[in-house]
Amino acid sequence: MDDELTAAEDGVSALLSRRRERWYPVFHIAAKAGWINDPNGLSYFNGRYQVFFQHHPFGTNHGPMHWGHVSSVDMITWRREPIALAPSVEADRDGVFSGSAVVSDDEKLVAYFTGHRWRNGVNEDQGNLQVQCMAVSENGRTFEKKEVIVECPEGLQHFRDPKVWRTGDRWFMIFGACSAENRGQVWLYTSDDMYNWEFDRVIFEDPDPSVFMLECPDMFPLGDRWVLLYCPMGLESDGYRGRNDHNAGYVVGSWAPGEKFEQATEYRPLDWGHQFYAPQTFEAPDGRRIAYGWMGSFAVPTPPQLTDNWAGQLTVPRELTLDDDQLRNTPVAEIRSLRDSTTEFGEFRLRSNEERVLMADSEAAEIELELDLSATTAERIGLKVHNTLDGAHTLVCYDDLAGRVCVDRRLTGNGDRGYRAAPWPREDHLRLRVLIDRGSVEVFVNDGEESLSSFSFPNEGPRGIVLVSESGDTHVASLNVHTLATIWERPDR
Repeated sequence: MDDELTAAEDGVSALLSRRRERWYPVFHIAAKAGWINDPNGLSYFNGRYQVFFQHHPFGTNHGPMHWGHVSSVDMITWRREPIALAPSVEADRDGVFSGSAVVSDDEKLVAYFTGHRWRNGVNEDQGNLQVQCMAVSENGRTFEKKEVIVECPEGLQHFRDPKVWRTGDRWFMIFGACSAENRGQVWLYTSDDMYNWEFDRVIFEDPDPSVFMLECPDMFPLGDRWVLLYCPMGLESDGYRGRNDHNAGYVVGSWAPGEKFEQATEYRPLDWGHQFYAPQTFEAPDGRRIAYGWMGSFAVPTPPQLTDNWAGQLTVPRELTLDDDQLRNTPVAEIRSLRDSTTEFGEFRLRSNEERVLMADSEAAEIELELDLSATTAERIGLKVHNTLDGAHTLVCYDDLAGRVCVDRRLTGNGDRGYRAAPWPREDHLRLRVLIDRGSVEVFVNDGEESLSSFSFPNEGPRGIVLVSESGDTHVASLNVHTLATIWERPDR
């Protein structure tokens, strides 16, 4: 694999020399250059957090997948690592697809991934051939590929994205599949030694007959419940739900080894924004369940993809907790360490149709806003982020008529537009935490009850942040604005 990895690094270097910085993230993980999608292999090994990701090092479109790699001592300051895996054997000839990583009893990092091939050797016209593979590393940076561990059952076209965990003294692996009847399923395998795997059962089938494949499944315990995350391909939109070409959500239930998964809730989105897909989780050393998702687009090319020699980024790391069978997701506490400076605006009132400039120009910021809605009459209260002198902006707002928190890109500077909205129960106080990077916005509602993650690519010039109160007064209970520092240990160039 050495030659393939060297070629991949050369490909990234060529793209990096022409990378434009205007939308390149300050505090989100992205490839140095080229394409990135699903987070892979999330783990803690050798005293460092390990984040791998799907990566095409030769261009800004989805191509033959490699595993990119970064690592960190504290989940805040990240180091670029060499590309970890590249297509190099027949089983993964056309791509090292998504997977996970776990630490073995003999203190090695074991990566499980899908080896991908086109059946006709060229494209998907005659379908996929997908098998489950493994690779082992002693240092977390260089891997030795092993034999195929799970062959593709006859007739299946979609069979990928292994997620492995340990319960008791046994190992468990799930991955997504499209059944012979074209139904989206999650399959479960078990192993005593991490190498030899046996089929256990189809542990879950999406009840929606339009869903034909469940990508990137993840299954983990929170309290006395088990959560099953997955990405339903073929999901049809319904009101505010399922508006993206690729969606991610979860169900909650109960499970024990040797038993079936008992579903207790209906499918629910994990994030309501334009860009959130392929979430993967791992357990941190302190027991927290940490998730990353992918912010990107398969369907509509993004502006950086077309002109800037990079495409896609990961979300900030989020802690998942369960509250009455509903997942909360909120930025990990470590994010606060990125704060450079803070401006406290305190409590104040904004009159009808009044605007207040919070920052005249900012590339990376965090807003903490609490609204007293019992003393507010405005129809919409929000933040114009990436607000440029020509009037272009993305609006993050509470819409009192809809009873929802929204990301409105209808006046955004560049790229796809559209409107996304998360439900909110109309309580007296609303807390919004908004993370603004050069080309994205992440919104967390009431300590992670809901979230929205979307790209936002501003026009040239200063990028302001402006608080607005539309058609009525707004009572601001508190407002803090923080500038944020870079996550990178050293510059890319």
